[in-house]
Amino acid sequence: MDIIRFQIDRLKVAVHPDGESAGRAAAQAAAAYLRQFGSEQESIGVVFATGASQLDTLRALVSAGDIPWDRIVGFHLDEYVDIDENHPASFRRYLRENLISRVRMRRFFEINGSSPDHDSVCQDYAQRLRAAAPQLCLLGIGENGHLAFNEPAEADFHDPADVKIVTLDSTCRQQQTAEGWFGSIEEVPANAITVTIPALFRIPRLILSIPGKRKAQIVKRAFKEPISTHCPATVLRTHPDATVYLDLDSASELDEIAAVR
Repeated sequence: MDIIRFQIDRLKVAVHPDGESAGRAAAQAAAAYLRQFGSEQESIGVVFATGASQLDTLRALVSAGDIPWDRIVGFHLDEYVDIDENHPASFRRYLRENLISRVRMRRFFEINGSSPDHDSVCQDYAQRLRAAAPQLCLLGIGENGHLAFNEPAEADFHDPADVKIVTLDSTCRQQQTAEGWFGSIEEVPANAITVTIPALFRIPRLILSIPGKRKAQIVKRAFKEPISTHCPATVLRTHPDATVYLDLDSASELDEIAAVR
């Protein structure tokens, strides 16, 4: 099939035949952006998401050539509170295995969810983010519509904080269990540290990878519902330069692709 492209408000959308090709296309777009900035900037801030939806993108990205990794200062979006950094579900461990160990970045800042002083972690991470002024963020959306861990009950499009502690709702915790990161919903931490939506929206370029049938309903909601924190991902339609890469499964409830199903 040909790639299906359309736009929802300001949000650009590309539908690929499968998750691997969608992830590869997202990585190619990110690589091109980073090469451009690598020729212009001494340092490039990049924020990376984690989770099952990002694996194809990260695999393609670390295999791409001519990316100026030695100029990239990396960050990640969120981390569970009070989880050991070596736990299989730790986002620090995820990024070490799928990104940091595979390329040589200038520096990578981790969110220390194991620290007993969560408030200081939030403040320090927010300061580092502002200093780096990231130019690119790779991310996805949750089955409840969260961006990073900005859950519907706590998301704030005008949040005064750049990084904060949140409570994870049952849909989010069930998703983490269904994807195999935890053995049961009871094992999923109740809280996390997350970059907030205003901090994300200061980043000039957002590239989203959202594959899989489990994401079909929330993709439809994000594209069709009124913009509100009931589905935080709806606000993506207001970002000046955000592109969503879907596969046929995650796009399966959209009218725009009904003719090819």
